[in-house]
Amino acid sequence: MNKKTIRDIDVSGKKVLVRCDFNVPLDKETGEIIDNRRIRAAIPTIKYLLDNNAKIILCSHLGRPKGEFNLKYSLRPVAEELSKLLNKEVKLAKDVIGEDAVNLSSNIKEGEIVLLENVRFHKEEEENNPEFAKKLASFADIYVNDAFGTAHRAHASTAGVADYLPAVSGFLIEKELEFLGSSLENPERPFVAILGGAKVSDKIGVIENLLDKVDTLLIGGGMAYTFYKAQGHNIGTSICEEDKLELANEILEKAKQKEVKLLLPIDNHISSEYSNEAEDRFVEEQEIPEGFMGLDIGPKTINLFCEIIKDAKTVLWNGPLGVTEFTKFEEGTKKIAKALAESKAVTIIGGGDSAAAIEKMGLADKMTHISTGGGASLEFLEGKILPGIACLNNK
Repeated sequence: MNKKTIRDIDVSGKKVLVRCDFNVPLDKETGEIIDNRRIRAAIPTIKYLLDNNAKIILCSHLGRPKGEFNLKYSLRPVAEELSKLLNKEVKLAKDVIGEDAVNLSSNIKEGEIVLLENVRFHKEEEENNPEFAKKLASFADIYVNDAFGTAHRAHASTAGVADYLPAVSGFLIEKELEFLGSSLENPERPFVAILGGAKVSDKIGVIENLLDKVDTLLIGGGMAYTFYKAQGHNIGTSICEEDKLELANEILEKAKQKEVKLLLPIDNHISSEYSNEAEDRFVEEQEIPEGFMGLDIGPKTINLFCEIIKDAKTVLWNGPLGVTEFTKFEEGTKKIAKALAESKAVTIIGGGDSAAAIEKMGLADKMTHISTGGGASLEFLEGKILPGIACLNNK
């Protein structure tokens, strides 16, 4: 996966089209940005281009405007936030490939920044329409993809434009490839993966790919109960994918053959209902009594998992270990996050809810790498080719 980055190309005096991932959450009432993490993640690439006298044209999507102009999904708040963070005016074009965008990008000077309006205002973006991609590409001399969060989509601005311009990665995608890539290709051992989340079906590809790479696989979250049931345990009213029982057994069998330690929770925090208020208790075994559901891993499991993390040299974590929206059942996720923060291992968090949990606890700076892409990191961990990365020039 040796792709060229912005360091491998001369950007001085050139117009550079940068695809960022500015898909930030907005407050429904005020339209203000709730979390600017994705905008902050793009800053190192933008600063490098500024320092090297490039003319910078940024583009991104935001939300799902369904291929039409809808100002509810305008990138205006992003342009304002970027201007603040960079202490420099970021001009927002009123359109994507229309008159204003053409005008601003043709008159741009070195060290200036233009942000095009939401690329998904055109249905051609998600269709990866060649004419639309060509028009976008015509604004610039070089294409930089730094949007890891959408690298698993073959859209016009994430892949299509690379047909018409030299294409390299920004620092964010470089960092993702370095950490996710090296953890899969050449990890320091013991290599431990922790997988949570509700469904086995969301993680099948990841589990199968990781069984060839890891020494130990720890499974928590709702998907543990599908494995329980496959092994003949009672699971009460716990979540379970009945159509995946056979697959769960195949995974357990494969782990044995490959001599991977696959560990399921040994005790559970259970509740009579899916709620923070219902009757709850701890059960010290892998049987869940009738009328109860497992909503978190229990204290013995937490200790077991933490001990394994202590001895690890590389840890990859994807998916919460309990129902973190209920304070009663976020203990497992919190303690594991803390164990990772205290660990001397290379710690890689695979985006999504686990990344949100770490941010919420203020432990982000204690992790080696937190992936910015939920779906993209999952597909990468499954060993799939991501179009937004495949389209970049090789070194």
